[in-house]
Amino acid sequence: MKRVKRSKQPDERKVNDPFTNLANDMIIEILMKLPPRSIARLRFGSEHVSSIILDKKFIQWYITRSSTQPRYLISLYRGGDMQMQHFQSLSQDHPYNQGMVSYKMDPELLYEFTPPVRGLICGRDFNKMIVGNPSTGQFVSLPRVKTRRQDILSVFGYDPVNDVYKVLCMTVVLKRSHMSRNGNAVPWEDIVSEEHQVITLGAKEKWRMIECKYPHRHNSGCKGIYKDGFMYYLATYQKKGSLMSFDLSSEEFNVTKLPEDQMLPQSGELVNHAGKITIAHQAYNRNVDLWVLEDANKEVWSNFFVVPPLSIDFFGRFRDLVFMGILGTGEMIFASRSSPPFFFVCFDPKSKKVRETAIHGIGRDSRHNIQIFFDHVETCMVLPKVC
Repeated sequence: MKRVKRSKQPDERKVNDPFTNLANDMIIEILMKLPPRSIARLRFGSEHVSSIILDKKFIQWYITRSSTQPRYLISLYRGGDMQMQHFQSLSQDHPYNQGMVSYKMDPELLYEFTPPVRGLICGRDFNKMIVGNPSTGQFVSLPRVKTRRQDILSVFGYDPVNDVYKVLCMTVVLKRSHMSRNGNAVPWEDIVSEEHQVITLGAKEKWRMIECKYPHRHNSGCKGIYKDGFMYYLATYQKKGSLMSFDLSSEEFNVTKLPEDQMLPQSGELVNHAGKITIAHQAYNRNVDLWVLEDANKEVWSNFFVVPPLSIDFFGRFRDLVFMGILGTGEMIFASRSSPPFFFVCFDPKSKKVRETAIHGIGRDSRHNIQIFFDHVETCMVLPKVC
Protein backbone atom coordinates (compact mmCIF):
# COMPACT_ATOMS: atom_id res chain seq x y z
CA MET A 1 0.00 0.00 0.00
CA LYS A 2 1.47 3.31 -1.10
CA ARG A 3 1.91 6.06 1.42
CA VAL A 4 0.51 9.40 0.41
CA LYS A 5 3.12 12.11 0.77
CA ARG A 6 1.87 15.28 2.38
CA SER A 7 2.58 18.42 0.48
CA LYS A 8 5.13 20.67 2.10
CA GLN A 9 3.60 23.71 0.48
CA PRO A 10 2.02 26.16 2.92
CA ASP A 11 -1.74 26.26 3.35
CA GLU A 12 -3.28 28.17 0.45
CA ARG A 13 -5.56 30.07 2.84
CA LYS A 14 -2.51 31.39 4.68
CA VAL A 15 -0.67 32.41 1.52
CA ASN A 16 -3.65 34.21 -0.04
CA ASP A 17 -5.03 35.62 3.18
CA PRO A 18 -5.20 39.44 2.76
CA PHE A 19 -6.00 39.92 6.45
CA THR A 20 -2.47 38.91 7.48
CA ASN A 21 -1.31 42.30 6.18
CA LEU A 22 -3.66 44.17 8.52
CA ALA A 23 -3.02 44.94 12.17
CA ASN A 24 -5.16 43.00 14.62
CA ASP A 25 -6.57 46.20 16.08
CA MET A 26 -7.86 47.22 12.65
CA ILE A 27 -9.38 43.77 12.04
CA ILE A 28 -11.13 43.88 15.41
CA GLU A 29 -12.47 47.37 14.66
CA ILE A 30 -13.92 46.08 11.38
CA LEU A 31 -15.43 42.97 12.96
CA MET A 32 -17.06 44.94 15.77
CA LYS A 33 -19.14 46.82 13.20
CA LEU A 34 -20.42 43.69 11.47
CA PRO A 35 -23.55 41.66 12.33
CA PRO A 36 -22.94 38.17 13.82
CA ARG A 37 -23.92 36.31 10.65
CA SER A 38 -21.32 38.18 8.56
CA ILE A 39 -18.67 37.44 11.17
CA ALA A 40 -19.60 33.75 11.08
CA ARG A 41 -19.04 33.69 7.31
CA LEU A 42 -15.68 35.46 7.53
CA ARG A 43 -14.45 32.73 9.86
CA PHE A 44 -14.28 30.31 6.93
CA GLY A 45 -12.47 32.69 4.59
CA SER A 46 -9.47 33.57 6.70
CA GLU A 47 -7.58 31.48 9.22
CA HIS A 48 -6.12 34.61 10.77
CA VAL A 49 -9.55 36.25 11.20
CA SER A 50 -10.94 32.96 12.51
CA SER A 51 -8.40 32.93 15.33
CA ILE A 52 -9.55 36.41 16.38
CA ILE A 53 -13.27 35.54 16.16
CA LEU A 54 -12.81 32.44 18.33
CA ASP A 55 -10.85 34.34 20.97
CA LYS A 56 -12.84 34.69 24.21
CA LYS A 57 -11.70 38.29 24.67
CA PHE A 58 -13.16 39.31 21.31
CA ILE A 59 -16.43 37.50 22.06
CA GLN A 60 -16.68 39.38 25.38
CA TRP A 61 -15.95 42.72 23.68
CA TYR A 62 -18.68 42.03 21.14
CA ILE A 63 -21.22 41.08 23.81
CA THR A 64 -20.31 44.16 25.88
CA ARG A 65 -20.92 46.42 22.88
CA SER A 66 -24.16 44.63 22.00
CA SER A 67 -25.46 44.98 25.56
CA THR A 68 -25.63 48.75 25.01
CA GLN A 69 -27.95 48.12 22.04
CA PRO A 70 -30.52 45.56 23.29
CA ARG A 71 -32.90 44.13 20.72
CA TYR A 72 -36.18 42.27 20.32
CA LEU A 73 -35.80 38.61 19.36
CA ILE A 74 -38.73 37.01 17.56
CA SER A 75 -38.91 33.23 17.34
CA LEU A 76 -41.35 32.13 14.63
CA TYR A 77 -42.08 28.46 14.00
CA ARG A 78 -43.74 27.68 10.67
CA GLY A 79 -45.56 24.37 10.37
CA GLY A 80 -46.89 22.70 7.27
CA ASP A 81 -44.95 20.56 4.81
CA MET A 82 -41.56 22.06 5.70
CA GLN A 83 -40.87 22.59 9.39
CA MET A 84 -38.76 25.73 9.80
CA GLN A 85 -37.72 27.84 12.79
CA HIS A 86 -37.08 31.51 11.97
CA PHE A 87 -35.36 34.03 14.23
CA GLN A 88 -35.50 37.76 13.69
CA SER A 89 -33.48 40.26 15.72
CA LEU A 90 -34.86 43.80 15.69
CA SER A 91 -33.59 47.04 17.14
CA GLN A 92 -35.71 48.29 20.05
CA ASP A 93 -35.29 51.86 18.82
CA HIS A 94 -35.92 51.16 15.12
CA PRO A 95 -37.68 47.78 14.87
CA TYR A 96 -37.99 47.58 11.12
CA ASN A 97 -37.87 44.22 9.36
CA GLN A 98 -34.31 43.04 9.01
CA GLY A 99 -32.58 39.84 7.88
CA MET A 100 -34.21 36.68 9.20
CA VAL A 101 -32.11 33.67 10.21
CA SER A 102 -33.68 30.24 9.61
CA TYR A 103 -33.01 26.83 11.12
CA LYS A 104 -34.44 23.64 9.61
CA MET A 105 -36.32 21.65 12.23
CA ASP A 106 -36.93 17.98 12.85
CA PRO A 107 -40.51 17.64 11.52
CA GLU A 108 -41.51 15.65 14.62
CA LEU A 109 -40.31 18.27 17.14
CA LEU A 110 -41.72 21.60 18.26
CA TYR A 111 -39.16 23.32 20.47
CA GLU A 112 -40.20 25.76 23.16
CA PHE A 113 -37.42 28.23 23.83
CA THR A 114 -36.30 29.76 27.11
CA PRO A 115 -35.30 33.46 27.21
CA PRO A 116 -31.91 34.08 25.53
CA VAL A 117 -28.84 34.51 27.72
CA ARG A 118 -25.85 36.49 26.45
CA GLY A 119 -26.95 35.90 22.86
CA LEU A 120 -27.60 32.15 23.07
CA ILE A 121 -30.97 30.41 23.31
CA CYS A 122 -32.11 26.97 24.49
CA GLY A 123 -35.07 24.98 23.18
CA ARG A 124 -36.69 21.79 24.44
CA ASP A 125 -39.28 19.31 23.18
CA PHE A 126 -39.85 16.86 26.08
CA ASN A 127 -36.40 15.28 26.63
CA LYS A 128 -34.76 16.55 23.43
CA MET A 129 -32.88 19.83 23.65
CA ILE A 130 -30.91 22.20 21.45
CA VAL A 131 -28.78 25.27 22.17
CA GLY A 132 -28.05 27.80 19.49
CA ASN A 133 -27.02 31.24 18.41
CA PRO A 134 -30.14 32.72 16.75
CA SER A 135 -28.06 35.52 15.21
CA THR A 136 -25.88 33.12 13.18
CA GLY A 137 -28.25 30.15 12.78
CA GLN A 138 -25.83 27.67 14.39
CA PHE A 139 -27.53 25.11 16.65
CA VAL A 140 -26.19 22.03 18.43
CA SER A 141 -28.17 19.16 19.92
CA LEU A 142 -27.68 18.22 23.57
CA PRO A 143 -27.83 14.65 24.87
CA ARG A 144 -31.37 13.60 25.77
CA VAL A 145 -32.55 14.36 29.29
CA LYS A 146 -32.49 11.16 31.34
CA THR A 147 -36.13 10.79 32.33
CA ARG A 148 -39.45 9.32 31.29
CA ARG A 149 -41.43 11.93 33.18
CA GLN A 150 -43.67 14.33 31.31
CA ASP A 151 -43.50 17.33 33.66
CA ILE A 152 -40.11 18.93 32.99
CA LEU A 153 -38.78 22.41 33.66
CA SER A 154 -35.61 23.55 31.92
CA VAL A 155 -33.75 26.79 32.62
CA PHE A 156 -30.78 28.14 30.65
CA GLY A 157 -28.05 30.30 32.18
CA TYR A 158 -24.43 31.41 32.26
CA ASP A 159 -21.82 30.68 34.93
CA PRO A 160 -19.65 33.86 35.05
CA VAL A 161 -17.06 32.30 37.37
CA ASN A 162 -16.17 29.42 35.04
CA ASP A 163 -17.22 31.21 31.82
CA VAL A 164 -19.58 28.42 30.70
CA TYR A 165 -23.25 28.04 29.81
CA LYS A 166 -25.38 25.51 31.66
CA VAL A 167 -28.85 24.00 31.44
CA LEU A 168 -30.78 22.92 34.53
CA CYS A 169 -33.55 20.34 34.11
CA MET A 170 -35.97 19.18 36.79
CA THR A 171 -38.41 16.30 36.58
CA VAL A 172 -41.09 15.18 39.01
CA VAL A 173 -40.49 12.10 41.17
CA LEU A 174 -43.47 10.37 42.79
CA LYS A 175 -43.15 8.68 46.18
CA ARG A 176 -45.48 5.77 46.78
CA SER A 177 -46.69 5.28 50.36
CA HIS A 178 -49.85 4.40 52.28
CA MET A 179 -52.29 6.54 54.18
CA SER A 180 -54.86 5.44 56.74
CA ARG A 181 -58.52 5.81 55.77
CA ASN A 182 -61.27 4.29 57.92
CA GLY A 183 -58.73 1.99 59.52
CA ASN A 184 -57.48 0.73 56.16
CA ALA A 185 -54.14 1.38 54.48
CA VAL A 186 -54.78 3.09 51.15
CA PRO A 187 -52.04 3.39 48.49
CA TRP A 188 -50.99 7.03 48.05
CA GLU A 189 -48.69 8.89 45.69
CA ASP A 190 -47.18 12.17 46.80
CA ILE A 191 -44.84 14.52 44.95
CA VAL A 192 -42.02 14.93 47.42
CA SER A 193 -38.96 15.73 45.33
CA GLU A 194 -37.58 16.12 41.86
CA GLU A 195 -34.70 14.88 39.80
CA HIS A 196 -32.25 17.70 39.23
CA GLN A 197 -29.85 17.45 36.31
CA VAL A 198 -27.27 19.85 34.94
CA ILE A 199 -25.28 19.87 31.72
CA THR A 200 -22.45 22.22 30.80
CA LEU A 201 -22.28 23.32 27.18
CA GLY A 202 -19.14 21.69 25.82
CA ALA A 203 -17.75 18.88 23.71
CA LYS A 204 -17.57 16.11 26.32
CA GLU A 205 -20.22 17.04 28.86
CA LYS A 206 -23.12 14.81 29.86
CA TRP A 207 -26.13 15.25 32.12
CA ARG A 208 -25.17 15.09 35.80
CA MET A 209 -27.56 14.38 38.67
CA ILE A 210 -27.13 16.92 41.48
CA GLU A 211 -28.51 16.98 45.00
CA CYS A 212 -31.08 19.46 46.29
CA LYS A 213 -31.67 19.78 50.03
CA TYR A 214 -35.02 21.50 49.50
CA PRO A 215 -37.60 18.92 48.32
CA HIS A 216 -39.91 20.99 46.15
CA ARG A 217 -41.96 20.93 43.01
CA HIS A 218 -41.71 23.58 40.33
CA ASN A 219 -44.98 25.21 39.32
CA SER A 220 -46.36 23.55 36.21
CA GLY A 221 -46.09 25.93 33.26
CA CYS A 222 -43.65 28.20 35.11
CA LYS A 223 -40.82 29.68 33.05
CA GLY A 224 -37.59 30.31 34.87
CA ILE A 225 -35.32 33.28 34.25
CA TYR A 226 -31.59 33.96 34.51
CA LYS A 227 -29.97 36.89 36.31
CA ASP A 228 -26.37 37.55 37.36
CA GLY A 229 -25.18 33.95 37.63
CA PHE A 230 -28.40 32.59 39.17
CA MET A 231 -31.47 30.83 37.82
CA TYR A 232 -34.86 31.55 39.36
CA TYR A 233 -38.20 29.75 39.15
CA LEU A 234 -41.42 29.48 41.14
CA ALA A 235 -42.14 26.32 43.13
CA THR A 236 -43.95 24.81 46.10
CA TYR A 237 -41.80 24.02 49.16
CA GLN A 238 -43.27 22.69 52.40
CA LYS A 239 -46.73 23.32 50.93
CA LYS A 240 -45.99 27.04 50.52
CA GLY A 241 -45.35 29.16 47.46
CA SER A 242 -41.61 29.77 47.11
CA LEU A 243 -39.01 31.30 44.85
CA MET A 244 -36.20 28.86 44.11
CA SER A 245 -32.75 30.04 43.08
CA PHE A 246 -29.88 28.01 41.65
CA ASP A 247 -26.27 29.21 41.82
CA LEU A 248 -24.69 28.23 38.51
CA SER A 249 -21.16 28.35 39.93
CA SER A 250 -21.61 26.33 43.14
CA GLU A 251 -24.62 24.40 41.76
CA GLU A 252 -26.47 24.87 45.04
CA PHE A 253 -30.16 25.65 45.53
CA ASN A 254 -31.74 28.18 47.86
CA VAL A 255 -35.34 29.00 48.70
CA THR A 256 -37.14 32.28 49.45
CA LYS A 257 -40.69 32.30 50.76
CA LEU A 258 -43.25 34.21 48.76
CA PRO A 259 -45.29 36.90 50.51
CA GLU A 260 -48.43 35.50 52.13
CA ASP A 261 -50.77 37.48 49.94
CA GLN A 262 -54.04 35.90 48.85
CA MET A 263 -53.94 38.00 45.69
CA LEU A 264 -50.60 36.45 44.64
CA PRO A 265 -51.55 33.78 42.07
CA GLN A 266 -49.64 30.63 41.23
CA SER A 267 -49.65 31.66 37.57
CA GLY A 268 -47.41 34.68 38.10
CA GLU A 269 -44.57 35.31 35.65
CA LEU A 270 -40.99 36.01 36.70
CA VAL A 271 -39.47 39.18 35.22
CA ASN A 272 -36.45 41.38 35.83
CA HIS A 273 -37.78 44.74 37.01
CA ALA A 274 -35.15 47.43 37.55
CA GLY A 275 -32.54 44.78 38.33
CA LYS A 276 -34.76 42.96 40.85
CA ILE A 277 -36.52 39.61 40.58
CA THR A 278 -40.23 40.35 40.29
CA ILE A 279 -43.42 38.30 40.02
CA ALA A 280 -45.85 39.87 37.57
CA HIS A 281 -49.48 38.95 37.03
CA GLN A 282 -52.15 40.61 34.95
CA ALA A 283 -55.49 40.47 36.71
CA TYR A 284 -58.92 40.30 35.06
CA ASN A 285 -59.30 44.05 35.57
CA ARG A 286 -56.30 44.58 33.23
CA ASN A 287 -54.06 45.85 36.04
CA VAL A 288 -50.58 44.31 36.32
CA ASP A 289 -49.66 43.36 39.89
CA LEU A 290 -45.94 43.36 40.68
CA TRP A 291 -44.32 41.69 43.70
CA VAL A 292 -40.69 42.83 43.91
CA LEU A 293 -38.03 40.93 45.88
CA GLU A 294 -36.28 43.70 47.80
CA ASP A 295 -34.08 41.51 50.05
CA ALA A 296 -33.71 37.76 49.45
CA ASN A 297 -31.92 37.08 52.76
CA LYS A 298 -34.66 38.76 54.83
CA GLU A 299 -37.41 37.64 52.44
CA VAL A 300 -38.66 41.20 52.07
CA TRP A 301 -41.11 41.88 49.22
CA SER A 302 -42.84 45.03 48.04
CA ASN A 303 -46.05 45.16 46.03
CA PHE A 304 -47.69 47.66 43.69
CA PHE A 305 -49.81 47.57 40.57
CA VAL A 306 -49.69 49.30 37.20
CA VAL A 307 -52.74 50.34 35.17
CA PRO A 308 -51.90 49.67 31.51
CA PRO A 309 -52.89 52.17 28.81
CA LEU A 310 -55.72 51.61 26.36
CA SER A 311 -54.85 51.25 22.71
CA ILE A 312 -56.97 51.94 19.63
CA ASP A 313 -56.88 49.68 16.57
CA PHE A 314 -57.21 50.67 12.91
CA PHE A 315 -61.01 50.75 13.18
CA GLY A 316 -61.02 53.17 16.11
CA ARG A 317 -62.00 50.53 18.67
CA PHE A 318 -60.43 50.31 22.13
CA ARG A 319 -58.69 47.03 22.78
CA ASP A 320 -57.23 45.44 25.89
CA LEU A 321 -53.50 44.84 25.95
CA VAL A 322 -51.73 41.74 27.20
CA PHE A 323 -48.67 42.12 29.44
CA MET A 324 -45.54 40.73 27.75
CA GLY A 325 -42.56 41.81 29.85
CA ILE A 326 -40.38 44.65 31.09
CA LEU A 327 -37.46 46.27 29.26
CA GLY A 328 -34.20 47.18 30.93
CA THR A 329 -35.30 50.82 30.62
CA GLY A 330 -38.22 50.09 32.98
CA GLU A 331 -40.80 50.35 30.21
CA MET A 332 -43.54 47.72 30.36
CA ILE A 333 -44.39 45.88 27.16
CA PHE A 334 -47.97 45.15 26.15
CA ALA A 335 -49.24 43.60 22.94
CA SER A 336 -52.39 42.79 21.03
CA ARG A 337 -52.34 39.75 18.80
CA SER A 338 -55.87 40.18 17.49
CA SER A 339 -54.79 41.06 13.97
CA PRO A 340 -51.64 41.80 11.96
CA PRO A 341 -49.44 43.80 12.01
CA PHE A 342 -48.09 42.73 15.39
CA PHE A 343 -48.13 45.56 17.92
CA PHE A 344 -45.91 46.35 20.86
CA VAL A 345 -46.96 49.09 23.22
CA CYS A 346 -44.14 50.40 25.42
CA PHE A 347 -45.49 52.09 28.54
CA ASP A 348 -43.39 54.00 31.08
CA PRO A 349 -45.20 53.77 34.45
CA LYS A 350 -43.35 56.81 35.80
CA SER A 351 -43.79 59.29 32.98
CA LYS A 352 -47.00 57.64 31.67
CA LYS A 353 -45.58 57.97 28.16
CA VAL A 354 -46.75 55.46 25.56
CA ARG A 355 -45.12 54.54 22.27
CA GLU A 356 -46.38 52.01 19.77
CA THR A 357 -44.31 49.75 17.55
CA ALA A 358 -45.73 47.76 14.66
CA ILE A 359 -43.88 44.77 13.25
CA HIS A 360 -45.19 43.73 9.86
CA GLY A 361 -45.05 40.30 8.32
CA ILE A 362 -46.10 38.35 11.42
CA GLY A 363 -49.64 37.07 10.97
CA ARG A 364 -51.80 34.97 13.22
CA ASP A 365 -51.74 31.53 11.65
CA SER A 366 -52.73 28.30 13.39
CA ARG A 367 -49.59 26.68 11.98
CA HIS A 368 -47.33 29.34 13.47
CA ASN A 369 -45.93 29.48 16.98
CA ILE A 370 -44.53 32.90 17.97
CA GLN A 371 -42.34 33.75 20.95
CA ILE A 372 -41.11 37.28 21.71
CA PHE A 373 -38.04 37.98 23.84
CA PHE A 374 -36.87 41.39 25.06
CA ASP A 375 -33.43 42.88 25.77
CA HIS A 376 -31.75 40.31 23.53
CA VAL A 377 -27.98 40.76 23.22
CA GLU A 378 -26.36 39.54 20.02
CA THR A 379 -23.19 37.47 20.06
CA CYS A 380 -20.82 36.10 17.42
CA MET A 381 -19.93 33.08 19.60
CA VAL A 382 -19.30 29.79 17.80
CA LEU A 383 -20.83 26.87 19.68
CA PRO A 384 -18.80 23.78 20.52
CA LYS A 385 -20.16 20.50 19.19
CA VAL A 386 -21.71 18.36 21.90
CA CYS A 387 -21.13 14.60 21.83
